[in-house]
Amino acid sequence: MIFSTDWINHNGALVRSGTPVLTAGNRGFRYGDGLFETLLVKNGRIRLGNHHFDRLFGGLGVLRFVLPPHFTRESLETQILELCRRNGHPALARVRLVVFRAEGGLYDPVSLHPHYLIESWPLTGADTGLNANGLVIDVYPDGIKSCDALANLKSNNFLLYVLAALYAKEHRLNDCLVLNNHQRLADSTIANLFLVKDGQVHTPPLSEGGVAGVMRRFLLTAMPAAGFPIREEPVTAEDLLDANEVFLTNAIKGIRWVGTFRTTCYTNTLSTTIYNQLIKEVE
Repeated sequence: MIFSTDWINHNGALVRSGTPVLTAGNRGFRYGDGLFETLLVKNGRIRLGNHHFDRLFGGLGVLRFVLPPHFTRESLETQILELCRRNGHPALARVRLVVFRAEGGLYDPVSLHPHYLIESWPLTGADTGLNANGLVIDVYPDGIKSCDALANLKSNNFLLYVLAALYAKEHRLNDCLVLNNHQRLADSTIANLFLVKDGQVHTPPLSEGGVAGVMRRFLLTAMPAAGFPIREEPVTAEDLLDANEVFLTNAIKGIRWVGTFRTTCYTNTLSTTIYNQLIKEVE
């Protein structure tokens, strides 16, 4: 099968990739006025689809979008899967769904209705499997994230994470952790943070400012049910130095285990077990 990304979906219509679809006055472009979801499609299904759409529609409510009757989870899911089929990769794909307000108004919008864009790209098993080598991470020092009502949204206003990712690249790191306004750890550029100490798993609560990750939400329910104790509590950089394991989670990778944080090196025994037992086959 030939993999392609020849098509995108703009407001329900399939158009050729590269077709201009946004105007200069688009509010998503001007102000980051919107949200996005990064989804994994596997064997013609969206992994953790319920969690993705819960987060999306909850966030659209926070941002005061007014949703027309046709803008539903069922409709979006159908369009996502159709786009993957049209592009030739329904078995394994990365999908980006962006919802935004269109043009109109200066700082306050004229219309509250959503516009959207869906893109898809093929993946291989290596893109979604557990990493062979542990990540090298550190903390981004030049910005903080507020613990406010917008902190948990997967917002189009992604500048802090972009700069943290650039810092990681410049310093030959695999990822960077982001601090909140209390100088504690919120999350990483594209993932939620977990640490293991003495068999107990810890993760920052959402009140610490991290994005409400769908894999994080899944694990908070699945891990206790499978006998893995987990606790939500604030985490500092110093806590990582005393940990036995550290791992990061997101919708595409599932789990990526960390090998090194500053002077501390980690094992990956529990993170590998959690991946194999809970994430590998999750739909």
